[in-house]
Amino acid sequence: MILLDSRRLTGANLYWNDPAAIIDIGLRGEETKALIDTWAHEARLLLSDLGRGDAQLTHRGWDGGVSLLISAPIDALYSMCELNELAWRLAEASLGQKGRIEERASRERELERLSELFDEEATPRLIEIQDEAAQHAALFLWDDDEVSVGAGRSRMVWRAGELPSPCAVPWSSLKSIPVAMVTGTNGKSTTVRMAAVIIKAAGHVGGITSTDSILVGDTIIDRGDYSGTGGARTIMRHPNTEIAVLEVARGGLLRRGLGVPQIDVALITNVAADHLGEYGINSVAELIEAKFIVRRALTGSGALILNADDAGIVAHAAGLDQALQDQVQWFSLAADNSIVRGHVDCGGIAYVLEAGWLTLLSPDGVQKIVAVADIPAALDGAARHNISNGLAAMGLCSVLGLGPEAIREGLVQFRGDASDNPGRGNWFEHRGVRMLVDFAHNEHGMSALADMVSRVPANRRVLTIGQAGDRSDQDIIALTLAACTMRPDQLMICGLSGYERGRSSEEVKAVIHAAALTAGLDESRISEYPDPVTAAAHALGHARDGDLLVFLALTQRDEVLGLIRDFLGT
Repeated sequence: MILLDSRRLTGANLYWNDPAAIIDIGLRGEETKALIDTWAHEARLLLSDLGRGDAQLTHRGWDGGVSLLISAPIDALYSMCELNELAWRLAEASLGQKGRIEERASRERELERLSELFDEEATPRLIEIQDEAAQHAALFLWDDDEVSVGAGRSRMVWRAGELPSPCAVPWSSLKSIPVAMVTGTNGKSTTVRMAAVIIKAAGHVGGITSTDSILVGDTIIDRGDYSGTGGARTIMRHPNTEIAVLEVARGGLLRRGLGVPQIDVALITNVAADHLGEYGINSVAELIEAKFIVRRALTGSGALILNADDAGIVAHAAGLDQALQDQVQWFSLAADNSIVRGHVDCGGIAYVLEAGWLTLLSPDGVQKIVAVADIPAALDGAARHNISNGLAAMGLCSVLGLGPEAIREGLVQFRGDASDNPGRGNWFEHRGVRMLVDFAHNEHGMSALADMVSRVPANRRVLTIGQAGDRSDQDIIALTLAACTMRPDQLMICGLSGYERGRSSEEVKAVIHAAALTAGLDESRISEYPDPVTAAAHALGHARDGDLLVFLALTQRDEVLGLIRDFLGT
């Protein structure tokens, strides 16, 4: 038995809606039931001895291990993590005999230590404000540094150690703002950026989080991956945010849970194999379940917008309770999709591609919103993944109350270039050379990219590719095989410095190289480079009329874009 991780789940999560202390244990399958039973017994004894018998326990087994949870108030999560780890150690000692006497002898000392920890962490005023916020249906957010109620212009924020009495808070002045969460495997960042342009076209200030930055209106608050709870809190607390659209990635969902407890829209773009093997998620079906965590924050009047072209999402949605199914809205690239048609026939709402138009289907009838030909990011229909993203953004913004004119104007204005969607489908052209910079990093995203690239004529295709070391050989091979469907005349394999994550760049490059040979590429068409910048510089230095250069800039994106700007002479 190995303790893999111990952490706090601070919001609604894969297991339930409550905060909790969680530990992940790696172990063999035959040991799982005995550990769960013994851990639960030890945990309940500890909780009872500490006067916390009302805490709830749950668990989830997965291939290679088990996750063990104990619920806790938000001012007891650190201490509960300590208790959870102690319960596991006692269970391990009991099952394995080794160290049993020592663990039992130290139990009383540990109980005393835990009692002190719980007392030190307890913050009654924090719980009072949380309870009062719930009574007034006001948004309540907290972290180790700050506590806030309300959102946007009406929010109030305090330092964690300087909380007011709940009776001193002007609860009636706190207002809510429209909030959407966007998750999925691919298309999240593009969809939230499309939504940001639509929000601006409607005359509102959007607060946007993504894997690249925090953006309020046209102002970048900070750069970096803010697809977790921290970015969400920052946006909700910003005084200028009028509508919030939050990208939510798998890591944040599983590591901490949801950062905002109440939202109006939850959108799932698609779900495919990516980052499997982390946090006990070992299959696409389990990943789909994890992505559906966003449903837990939906208000009763909110909408769950789902991709009807994704068979896994469709299958999982069929198992939702009826109340949640009633909140579902679908989007699809096929107007005759049977799921969509059945949904609309029963009075539901859907967003589809029909006869070259992004179209709204509702009980009120059929409404054409914007022609694909007018959406620059759709590349006259070649970029079908961006048409799908456009449908998703259209649905999200429609639920948030933005009208069809703003949706049309926003999608027409969204160019999909390095300015409004950096690193995602950015096209350039100079002296007969076309260049594309993209972030495709898994088989699903690469297949969509290859489909688009195959529709673009070129005399010669040059492709740069790399991958992080924490992906399995199977995932890297699948990525490479999908990339090779572009039929590259030159494949430039790059190392990703800083993303080795457990194995050398040379080892990852060797896996890509072998997969490319398996795909039928001749050895003479394959070359290797230390990083994406070196590869891009070589490709641009040898570019000629009629070339299509595809740069998969998973790292050093800004540097690659800088080389392209130099090539363009801008």
